[in-house]
Order: sequence, then structure tokens, then C-alpha cells
Amino acid sequence: MTNQAAERIAVIIGVGQVNDRPADAVRDGLDSFGLMQAALEAAQADCGASILGQLDWLGVEDQISFPEPSLHERLAASLPRRPANVVKTADASGDGPTRLINDAANLIGEGRISIAAAVGAEAMRTANKRAQAEAANADSGAKVNKLADLAESLAGPIARRYGLLTPIDVYPLYENATRASWGQSRAEAQAETAEIWSGFSRVAAENPHAWLRTELAPEAIATPSPDNRMLSYPYTKLMVANNSVNMGAAVIVASLARARELGIPEDRLVYVGAGAGAHEDEDFLRRDSYDHSASLTASIEKALEYNGLTVGDLDHVELYSCFPCVPKMARRVLGWPLERAHSVYGGLTFGGGPIGNCMMHAAAAMVEKLRIGGRHGLIVSNGGYASHNHSLVLGRVPPHEPRHPQEYNVQAVADGLRKPVPDLLDQYEGPGIIETFIAPYGRAGKPAFATIVARTPSGERFLATVLPEDTATLALLTSGEAEPVGMAGHAVALADGRSQWRR
Repeated sequence: MTNQAAERIAVIIGVGQVNDRPADAVRDGLDSFGLMQAALEAAQADCGASILGQLDWLGVEDQISFPEPSLHERLAASLPRRPANVVKTADASGDGPTRLINDAANLIGEGRISIAAAVGAEAMRTANKRAQAEAANADSGAKVNKLADLAESLAGPIARRYGLLTPIDVYPLYENATRASWGQSRAEAQAETAEIWSGFSRVAAENPHAWLRTELAPEAIATPSPDNRMLSYPYTKLMVANNSVNMGAAVIVASLARARELGIPEDRLVYVGAGAGAHEDEDFLRRDSYDHSASLTASIEKALEYNGLTVGDLDHVELYSCFPCVPKMARRVLGWPLERAHSVYGGLTFGGGPIGNCMMHAAAAMVEKLRIGGRHGLIVSNGGYASHNHSLVLGRVPPHEPRHPQEYNVQAVADGLRKPVPDLLDQYEGPGIIETFIAPYGRAGKPAFATIVARTPSGERFLATVLPEDTATLALLTSGEAEPVGMAGHAVALADGRSQWRR
């Protein structure tokens, strides 16, 4: 390979991860800035060379724990030399880390930079503990959950009216729709989830950077208990992302020529392959369907195509796992066997779920995994409410020619796969068919209410509530004895602007 080609080939030369869990998080816990600094230092140590003063580009994943619009600039100023190019993602979205790595590789491919760092962190554990302490001191009695508060503030008027406020209120729409579409019973779908999540716990138990390192059997994940209560049908606590963490991660990307100049051993290099990204409508109520994701499909299939790979070529995958519906949809696009590991870092429940920065940890873990063995790994990222997707291949196999720069936006492909989006009615009265639903649970272990997403006879979409006192309908929705999706019912207009679902 000529030196000119080597200057256009992007390789990862260092990765760093930090877990901060002091006994007293209020007093001693790091904030997001401190975690990012520590992650960059760890990545530099992994390189074995002093590179933080040589960065041409710094890409920062946005964070919500300690709001600070210019945190990326403060971080850049703290380095031995400020990089010429400093960027931050628009928001804390789970696809951000893979996009940052892809962007760095593209800039290297264009010859504009030769060494870059992508970094992110969330200190939600510290932020929540401090806020709770402040509330206790003020004797307000208010519960504090910064992620939930932010999500609720962004909810649209119809979603707010029906209690669709946070991720745990929304992702079950996909879970219940996909289960019905795939012809699974509730028991079969839960068994699939439990098997995948047990595998996550097994990976995390072997990962020194994972937040929870106890291997759990599938039964422990699927069975509700005082420590594993039902949150929203059919998800238990052990099936969802664990955001109460203090975690940071960084990835150092360089040109192959620069890596050689720095003396990085060849067996430490991991090549950045081509990526692909697409998105859905930001309003999750204006999706074509809840039984698939066109953007997820497009990002996975095009990433494989761009790298000339098939699923049989993949040694490792990281399938984003905020909620079970996401890796279950992804593995069906791939044809990934249930018995194989779906994560290299332990997933968002056990590896840890630092909001938008989870896949920075996954990328670091993928690099470490590939250094040990294997040729190709695929990272599948998801952000928002199944809104943003970006898939990226990393590998140990040198490309025959530079893969970057490349256009990773495959929105046109996703749009071509998407079905027509139904009109959304503000309020409806009349007959309907259940498209999907959610049923949040209270602390007593019973569904508190339900929100139905349904279609009119002419195909429009509308929402309806199942009131708490309609225990018969709540039991029907959550018993698992019959499939609610596809059942007929009737909507009656309520005075508060909602519609009530009746059988």
C-alpha cells in the first residue's frame, strides 16, 4: 500500500472507557466534563503515545446530565493544544457516536485531518443524586429523574394527552406490534427477549468496563419480582436501559500513515469501514407502522453492502438495546441467530446506558474484541424513539483502497422502503382496530391504564385510552392469552379531548 493511500485510510488507534461509582455520588461523583477528560486520557494511554496535543478534530457527543451548550469548547480548551476543528452532536442521540466516528473517517479520507478523537459521557447518577439531595434539603418531596423530565418536556400535545411521555411509554408500541406481526405469542416473545438479555449479562460479566457484571439466567429477566418489577407491558426492569450511570468513553481515529508515524503496532489497529444512516419522522405517532423500521433496515443493509459483506462475514455485532424491540428488529434484518451474542459490551441494561453515548462504549469494546480475534464487527445504533439509525463496520482487514470519504446518508433508500403514513386524528369517535398499545404498570404490579393506537375503517390512525377502572380490558390486553393487536373496538369521545376505548 502506498503512503498516499495510507494517508486516506482511517484506523482506530486507541480507546478509553471510564466508570465512576463512588460510594457518595453527591459529594465525589464526576460530572460529564470530568468523565470526558478521563476517557480521553484513557484512550491516549491505550495508544501508548501522547496524542491529545496533536488532535486535528474533536467530536463530542451531547449530554443531558449537566446542561452546558459550550461544554465541547471547554473540553477542547482543556487539551494540551486546542484542535482546529471542534464539533458537538445536535442532541444526545444514540446514533451520535457512530456518526462521529464515521465523520472523522470521512475527514481523514478527504485529507483534511490526520488524527481525531470522538468522546462522550453521561453522569446521570451524579446529577440525579445531587438533585434528589437538593429536593430533600428543600423538603419538597419531589421525585427527580432528569431524563424523564426532559422527555416529558419534549412530548407533543397528542402524546401528552395520552401519557406517551418517555421512552418506556413509547417503545412498547413497537414491541407489541412486532410480536403480532411475527406471529409470536406473548410467551414466545418474552422468551426471545430473555434469551438475548441473558446473553447481554453474560457478556457484561466478562467486561471489566460494564456497569453491572452479574450473569443472569433468562428466567430471572423474564419473571417479575420485587427487584424486577413490570414497568410497561411486557417489559420488566431488567429489560430496559440502565441510565443511572456515570460512564465516559473515547475513540481515537487516525490515518494509517499517521498511526505508523506514531509507532502504533499493526496488531492494535482496527480499520473503520463504511457506514450508513437514515431516520424516521421525529413524531413517533407519524410512523408508517410499528412492526418494522425502514431506516433501521436501510442502515444495516447498506452498511453491509458498502463493505462488501454478508451476515456470514460478521464475527461480532452490537445491536442497540435500549428496549428489546430494537435488537429483535435488527437481528431479523441481519438474520442473526438467537444463540449468538448480540453485544460486545453487555448492552444498555448491563453494560450501561449513558443516554446518547452507549455506542461509544460499544465501539471501544468492539475494538478490544477485534484485537483479540475476528475480522469484522457491525455496530447498529439507534436514537430517539426508534428515530435515528446509523450502522458502522469496524474490522481487522485492511481495505484494498480507501473507503472514505463516503456518503453515508441512505435516507432515500429508507424512504423507498417505507409504507404510506396514515393520517393522525386529533380525536375520534367510532369503530376501530387495534394497531398496537401500551400498558404502564404501577408499583402494585397491575396495569395503571392503557393507551391504544388504532385505525379507523378508512385507515386513519387515532389514539384512545383504557381507563383505570376498566380492569377487564386491561386484563385482556396484558394476560397473554389472546393477541390484542387486530382486535376490534369502539372509541367514545371524552370531555377532556381524549377518546375512550371500549370493547
